[in-house]
Amino acid sequence: MTVMTKVDEKDLAVLEALKDNARASTVDIARKTRLPRVTVHDRIRKMRERGVIKKFVVVPDYEKLGLPVTAFVLASYAPGQGISQRKAAENIAGIEGIREVHLISGEWDLLLKVRGKSVEEIGSLVIDRLRAVPGIAKTLTIACFKTVKEEI
Repeated sequence: MTVMTKVDEKDLAVLEALKDNARASTVDIARKTRLPRVTVHDRIRKMRERGVIKKFVVVPDYEKLGLPVTAFVLASYAPGQGISQRKAAENIAGIEGIREVHLISGEWDLLLKVRGKSVEEIGSLVIDRLRAVPGIAKTLTIACFKTVKEEI
């Protein structure tokens, strides 16, 4: 069970500034949010301690890394193969090229975000590796033409 942590408008302003640039100095964030530098520093520290801020990350430009193709894969879970849906999802999360794994409701059981050099490479990932995971019954791959907005 997740415990809700209170954040106020000042915390949210600091979070927004960090989302724009996690490497911004407390001075820059203070200037942007119109909060004292010490307040910004304390709020960041407290949000980290409470788990509101999990970690600071780098957002790579995947095209420049040679991984310009993004696709989403819907997968169905097949019970009765001696593996739980959660374990199947964990196994999938370890496959190179799979960037996100979500347990979802509805007709499909898992939603995956994958990246690759080409549609053919993503096809190989799905056919040769994903469909070989115990507990995966079927998949539907959806190619992404262009990403308009993406947040971490």
